[in-house]
Formats: sequence, C-alpha cells, structure tokens
Amino acid sequence: MRRIYVFFISLPFLLNINLSQVYGQDTILFPLKIKVGLEVSGPVIYAINKNNLIAEGFISADISEKYAAVLNAGYADYNYSQYNYEYLTNGIFVRAGTDINLLETKKSMGKYWVGTGLRLGISHFSSEVPVFAEDTYYGIVTSSVPVRKDWVSFFEFSPGVRAEIFKNFSIGWSVSIRMLLYSTTNKDLRPIYVPGFGNSSKLISAGMSYFISFNIPYKKIRVITRKEVPEETEETVNPGNSDNRQQGTGIRQ
Repeated sequence: MRRIYVFFISLPFLLNINLSQVYGQDTILFPLKIKVGLEVSGPVIYAINKNNLIAEGFISADISEKYAAVLNAGYADYNYSQYNYEYLTNGIFVRAGTDINLLETKKSMGKYWVGTGLRLGISHFSSEVPVFAEDTYYGIVTSSVPVRKDWVSFFEFSPGVRAEIFKNFSIGWSVSIRMLLYSTTNKDLRPIYVPGFGNSSKLISAGMSYFISFNIPYKKIRVITRKEVPEETEETVNPGNSDNRQQGTGIRQ
C-alpha cells in the first residue's frame, strides 16, 4: 500500500517533467501579462505648444502568447488659428480591439512585441469657429459658427514595436492608419480635427504614437514550440510493400 500511495503522489510531477518527452514536443512556460500604459508624445507636444492637448492611456490583457485584448481611451483639446479664423474642438475617444504578436514565442517570451494592432474607434466631440473674417466687395465681414456636437467611428490598423527594457517596464511606438467609417458631421463644413482620429478632411488619417507601460504578470501557460515530426519508415513511404511481400510469400508456398 505504501508503494502505491507514493506512486500516485509522484504521478503529477512525473507527468509534468516528461510531458514533452511523451508527446515528442518542446514546451516553454510563457507569462501572460496585464499592461497599463500612457502615450507620451501628447504631453510633450503640449509642453512645447500650449494650444493642443492630447492625453491617452491604454490597458491590455494577454489572452495567449500571440493575442491580447486592448482598450485605449483619451481626451483631446485642439485649437487652430489662421489670419482670418479660429477653430476649437475638444472631446473624448475610445478604441478597442486586439494586438497580434508576430514574433516567435521563444523570442518574445512576454518581453518583446513586433506586430500589429486592429481597433474599432469612436469619438464624441464638440467643435466651433468663434470668429472668422471674409474680405468681400463691401469690406471685411466677420461671423462665427456655433458649437456643434458630433460622433465619428473609424477603423485603425497600427503596426509597431515594444520592448521590455527593465523588469515589467516597456517602451514602444506604433504607426496608426485610420479609416473613417461613419460621421455625423456636416459634409459641407467638416471639422479640421477629430479627437482620436485626426484630420477629418480625408477618409484616411495617419499618425504616430509612443508608449510606456507597466506590466503585471498574472498567469503562466505552457506553449508548444516544436512538434516532433514522425520518422519515415519503409512501410510509411511505401505502404503497399508489406502486402506485396505477403502475397509473394503465399505464392511461393
């Protein structure tokens, strides 16, 4: 009875140690993490130019060694002026989607990310033109466009790179290409800037972002990195040979 008891107590450890040998596979323990980060170029630009403020943060959670669920949210306060008019807009935006890591699992190990993000975004904002001037035949005429509130939805494709430079602290950048899907704005008087999207005068907008993030490991999973390829034998290459040999033996008998 004592030997049987020791065997069953040791069985889980034996299975865990020899798992890759039994199935002929190489496996590694991969850490899944929750990441909380900030976009840093917006505050830097605001420190240089007080007219424009863009504040954005994100949270992501690894679903597997390749995929992560991501939520971005932010606020923008944008001012633009020319010699004959001034434009103001401010609002909030949200983008949600997934990040896909294209690196091999052995190279990424939860620390390095080279891939792309896919997002659906929504922006809710208000815009106005407090004053604009127009030089006419009768002289300079001034007027304004009152505050208007609008919604915009868009799709974002954002390839980029991230790396963990210190334990659980990462930096990275991404290029964002956004395509407008739906807008409640006036077609004849489109806003110059849409928070979270960019220039709305075109259906496609591009930008670049720089991120820092803090990473919190919450789970480890076992990932297969190599599957054993079964060795080819004479029977697997020419499965009919054995039948032919048997039939030939029968004829000689």
